[in-house]
Amino acid sequence: MTEPEQKSCPRCGAQFSCCASQNCWCAEHPPLARISPESDCLCPICLSDAIAHGDRGTSPAPSNAQSAIRNPQFPTAFTLIELLVSIAVIAILAALLLPAVNRGKLPAQSAKCASNLHQFIVAAQLYWDDANGSSFAYMGPVSSNGTTYWFGWLGSGPEETRSFHPTAGPLYSYLGTGVDFCPSFNYGSAQYKLKASTPTCDYGLNLYLSSPPVNVRRLPTARLALLADSAQVNNFQAPASPSHPMFEEFYYVDYEMGDPSPQPNAQFRHQGRANVVFLDGHSGREQMVPGSLDPRLPAQLIGWLRPEILKP
Repeated sequence: MTEPEQKSCPRCGAQFSCCASQNCWCAEHPPLARISPESDCLCPICLSDAIAHGDRGTSPAPSNAQSAIRNPQFPTAFTLIELLVSIAVIAILAALLLPAVNRGKLPAQSAKCASNLHQFIVAAQLYWDDANGSSFAYMGPVSSNGTTYWFGWLGSGPEETRSFHPTAGPLYSYLGTGVDFCPSFNYGSAQYKLKASTPTCDYGLNLYLSSPPVNVRRLPTARLALLADSAQVNNFQAPASPSHPMFEEFYYVDYEMGDPSPQPNAQFRHQGRANVVFLDGHSGREQMVPGSLDPRLPAQLIGWLRPEILKP
């Protein structure tokens, strides 16, 4: 009689005896419908499963728990090396994917900013209709309590403590509600300095349309900008200083390149471009005037807009 041979099941890893003859325990079972030539004998449990499913290749593999019961030597968890390799692979994939995700966010932020500017221009056009084309002022009434600007009222007092009320601005009644902030203006930066006790407005009005007021209906509306992304470097008001410059919201844009003490006030925060909305309602993405980058905080991309879109 042939001595039983100890075999390992190729499916679950369990050890079992095989006589490799007609006296073997598997002779009681009907033959499988299809047998792969490279397959070895199966253990009693897996053979029964295979017969029930009609083919070795279609029988579901046993679970880890079943394998562990059949064979205590069968591994049931990751080894430390496998776990570390898995973590390393995940970290590499995350490092590759995050820049792509961030790049995908930038166009969305620019589109949201352009939508904000569109809301402003619609309100401005309604204002001009009611005012027979006369532009609204950059700065309105001034009192001991504060100053009214085109975007709202700022209270008097030290910066970062002043009150702010957007309802006093000339466009507010046409907007119905306040306009959102530009999502690309970095309010969370350690270099950002508040103008009031809360953020106010991160868009600048074309100053040349305000002082003195003009009739916008007589201007080349497709060429001239109304509003643009804006910011300014401040090194003269606490907590900023000459040795610690900070950037802040700024409420108008103009062009003074070449002046003895220029203060660039447009911010090119959308991948090196500034969003601009024009008097006729269309928007565009403007490049910085070459050589106008403010060197005090170059990473904030503050410089000049070209004068052709600002000066009537």
